[in-house]
Amino acid sequence: MLDRQDRIEKALDAALPAPAIAPVRLHTAMRYAVLGGGKRVRPLLAYGAGELACAQTERVDSVAAAVEMIHAYSLVHDDMPAMDDDVLRRGRPTVHVEFDQATALLVGDSLQSLAFQMLSGHQLADDARRQLEMIELLARASGSRGMAGGQAIDLESTAKSLAVPELEFMHIHKTGALIRASVALGARCGTGLSDTQLDQLDHFGKFIGLAFQVVDDVLDADSSTATLGKTAGKDARNNKPTYVSALGLERARELAGELRDNALRALNFLPQEGGHLRQLAEFIVLRKF
Repeated sequence: MLDRQDRIEKALDAALPAPAIAPVRLHTAMRYAVLGGGKRVRPLLAYGAGELACAQTERVDSVAAAVEMIHAYSLVHDDMPAMDDDVLRRGRPTVHVEFDQATALLVGDSLQSLAFQMLSGHQLADDARRQLEMIELLARASGSRGMAGGQAIDLESTAKSLAVPELEFMHIHKTGALIRASVALGARCGTGLSDTQLDQLDHFGKFIGLAFQVVDDVLDADSSTATLGKTAGKDARNNKPTYVSALGLERARELAGELRDNALRALNFLPQEGGHLRQLAEFIVLRKF
């Protein structure tokens, strides 16, 4: 994991415009938003899936950078006053606090564009049609039928009580879509998996994406701001529906374990029984911050 985290940090550093290039303030803010923080779960999942598909690591670098840029842009916009209005992310001021709101908007816009530049400007697959499929996959996962749509549902759900199936629908889009896409994109950088195995990987991505969100809800309710690096207890204060509000803390923890088990079962018929993806599933559910 440390090796891959170091690798994606270098790939992101190389892909982001240098801070000396005009417009200096925007490029400085983009680098502030992306570099030097985060667990890099989505790139790690892309690398893990790429290994199973016998992908060239250099190809997965581009995919891993793209999904992390999309994730970083979503955090920048999510933290803004019009969304969740938060002042702390990864242990330091959010982008709109460190710079300003207009710059934060442009940072998100620019990171989204750069992510698609990464997918279109590098050879990711031997078949051009496969690469177009990968670009479409990330676009769908990021847009109104994926992450952005899930955020819209989240905003509409403030002060409402959602049942577990409704929460699941929201988070399959808001959190799960990009995690699922990270696995799918990493696997499609290689040719070592059959269509049936790719379907199994998609099941893994769906379950582990939901598990990630359940654990996020538990940590928000049960950890300190210092531990999380972001404002703890924010969901309850903002009257947001969560798995903890719907199920209680202990049942939410149990659900995270059940989702992990379902994800692991999806790996049983893959090479090495999922290899590093199996370990990443455990990491996602057992993480403390």
